[in-house]
Amino acid sequence: MRRASSADSSSSRSQMIMADSGSSEEVAVICNTDITSTESENNIINTMVERGTALLKKMEISVAEADKRTGKNTVNMQETYTVYLIETRPAETVSEGGLPPAPDTLWRRYSEFELLRTYLLVTYPYVIIPPLPEKRAEFVWHKLSADNLDPDFVERRRVGLENFLLRVASHPVLSNDNIFFLFLTEEKGWREAVLETGFQDKVDSRLKSLSAMFRVKNPDKRFTALKHYSDDLNTVISQLLRIRARVADRLYGVYKVHANYGRVFSEWSAIEKEMGDGLQSAGHHMDTYAASIDDILEEEEHYADQLKEYLFYTDAVRSVCKKHELIQYELEMAAQDLTYRKQQKEELATGTVRIFSLKGMTSKLFGQETQEQRESKVAALEQSIQEGEDALKEKNAESQEFVEKAWTDIERFKEQKDKDLREALISYAIMQISMCKKGIQVWSNAKECFNKM
Repeated sequence: MRRASSADSSSSRSQMIMADSGSSEEVAVICNTDITSTESENNIINTMVERGTALLKKMEISVAEADKRTGKNTVNMQETYTVYLIETRPAETVSEGGLPPAPDTLWRRYSEFELLRTYLLVTYPYVIIPPLPEKRAEFVWHKLSADNLDPDFVERRRVGLENFLLRVASHPVLSNDNIFFLFLTEEKGWREAVLETGFQDKVDSRLKSLSAMFRVKNPDKRFTALKHYSDDLNTVISQLLRIRARVADRLYGVYKVHANYGRVFSEWSAIEKEMGDGLQSAGHHMDTYAASIDDILEEEEHYADQLKEYLFYTDAVRSVCKKHELIQYELEMAAQDLTYRKQQKEELATGTVRIFSLKGMTSKLFGQETQEQRESKVAALEQSIQEGEDALKEKNAESQEFVEKAWTDIERFKEQKDKDLREALISYAIMQISMCKKGIQVWSNAKECFNKM
């Protein structure tokens, strides 16, 4: 691993899930002119990092920069792609006046982050796995590029990938995974190591999951409510993002048209002697106001990305619910199979045969079985029943363990979600207030210019 210097980082069912966590922590604010740039940057990343986890006690993790590269893909065709620099360094206290240790660094493609997340999904089906940032821009307004190689988009994705790593590293279970640790520390051989785990053989087929969803007879009401809530949350956040994109489009136009004030005031000032200076100054204020929208909307994208994270989180929640449906379906199938075997044994032992069963029809055609044949079949069925009881017991234990682990993680996620979304919405509101205050200040300045004419 090479060493490098650090780079600069930048409803009723709904009520069950949406219960407020009751946190009273002070909220950091973006775009409030009274805060420092460091506070602003911390809020943009906005991750609920549990620093008590063992991994984050040992190392600091960041995605420091992104780089565009060109190379040949698997079908030997030239392609341009982006790689991201992961920096890790020991989480040690630096002595006063001393320098922090140089970080260990390695480069990763987005596809490698995808492979890591797929591995985590399969290996920890009871965990709500943190989502990756979008691969291609969604919910964009017309001035925002949808190109996945656009520098602004790549930068936002860099922040999102760092947030993903910090989410995993702060998770009480995921942070202890060896494959995740290798992802952070071993550039070569990591892909081979993750494939050697055989996780791909454990992937549940989509057809099997669909079958479970439609055929489960006794679904757990808690998971059913959670899945419905997840669908509702997905819908609400999607609507918010669409509204925000439409507002951004209109706001951009409103701000930019203020540049016309600046042009007209400047032209007017040329024909006035007494009022010329005041008009010229007012025009400059209008130009400044018109230009400020670019930074405002770029900053807004960070809040949109926070909402998008929870839009993608809804898929992770549904994944846990689908896995529970599959386990429940297999449990019900094991119970049904055991019941059938016991029924077969009872028929053999009592000689009672249902007329419309296959065995009943066979007896009518070929006669009754001998006592010896029945005893042999009973013995075989007894062994089969014992195996079925063992299988049922195993499935019951698997189901109980899954529910216990999953609900522990769901409760953790609920607390995280409530905190993150509350802070993001409050900070977004404060940013809008700050933006309006700036507008008021511009017109106040213009008023002063007019007063001096």
